[in-house]
Amino acid sequence: MALVTGGAGGIGSAICELFTREGAVVYVCDLHEQDGRALAERYTQQGKQVIYCALDVTDEASWAAVLERVAAEQGRLDILVNNAGISGSVPDRMDLAYFDKQWQVNARGVFLGMKQAHDLLAKGRGASIINMSSVLGLIAHEITHMGYNASKGAVRLMSKAAAVQFADQGIRVNSVHPGWMSAMRTSVSSADPEQRKKLNSEVPLKRSGTAEEAAQAVLFLASDEASYVTGSELVVDGGLSAR
Repeated sequence: MALVTGGAGGIGSAICELFTREGAVVYVCDLHEQDGRALAERYTQQGKQVIYCALDVTDEASWAAVLERVAAEQGRLDILVNNAGISGSVPDRMDLAYFDKQWQVNARGVFLGMKQAHDLLAKGRGASIINMSSVLGLIAHEITHMGYNASKGAVRLMSKAAAVQFADQGIRVNSVHPGWMSAMRTSVSSADPEQRKKLNSEVPLKRSGTAEEAAQAVLFLASDEASYVTGSELVVDGGLSAR
């Protein structure tokens, strides 16, 4: 029983794909209704249990409504993936309004998810929260708005704090840190082909990662194979942060 935010595209949809392969019931939560419903319908036609829910991760009432539905329909939640986020790849890296927006989506959204889902996750034993951070929550880069670094760094430390605070309820909490991946819907600078070529040249493996490669890290942390892993960060960056 899994809930994935930002599940209608990119890494989020790859996570949903892997979860459905493992037989999980998946709630795909996203503001992009058309994409979310199309994804759910495709899997439903394959006999999978995938349900679309509209969710604004920055709004506590929206979270409460979605989790009330999950509780009513399923009675429990085993996996929460806080994947929704917006890019830091924007031309004006000193834009205060965009700093605030990044904090609202990337950091507040993760906190609200953990807060609202906690009681439902605690009903079982061995639940898992995976929070999507970024390699840019570990290192800095000249292409990125510093608000992105700040918000993704906050996700890393919130995950560690939650891991300690939720351990008594049997809830594991970890963060995943993708490196250069396909450009997000909200990316600007990193979507430019020439800029992308330059970024890939900085990576020891000399390429961007794929959504499935990041999703595989999430699948591991959600699984019983990671039953003794909590408070950790799993970096999927082709060696970028090792330089």
